[in-house]
Amino acid sequence: MTGSVQIRRARPEELGACADIYVAVLRETFTWQPPERHRHGDFFRAAREEEIYVAVEDGRILGLAAFYRPQNFLHSLYMSVRGRGLGKALLDHVRSVADGPVALKVQALNLRAQAFYAREGFICTERGRDLGSDVDWLRYVAET
Repeated sequence: MTGSVQIRRARPEELGACADIYVAVLRETFTWQPPERHRHGDFFRAAREEEIYVAVEDGRILGLAAFYRPQNFLHSLYMSVRGRGLGKALLDHVRSVADGPVALKVQALNLRAQAFYAREGFICTERGRDLGSDVDWLRYVAET
């Protein structure tokens, strides 16, 4: 990661750019789901109750982390660019502001995310399936 990247709380006027990244990454990554399933409205509905942190460089948002504080739950961690350490920087920031171990869910088919969280000290504690969509998921919790 370059020194010019700033990790901070998203401003209200930046949520549209965050929603764009959210939808783009979901459509690119979750290829087993129809692209129309991923909508900006989903991000905005969740963001009402979440803390949104962004990785910003030269005024451009390159990634986001959506954190639901009441459960120390990382709802989203999405980057518009990969390989620069932005995901780790955002994850480290969320872990630093959480008041306990951070938990998250990863879709079972998302092997890249599973490998990333394992490298970052998370362990799989539960497996399940979303009944409405028949999507298998894994719950990870940061090792203490």
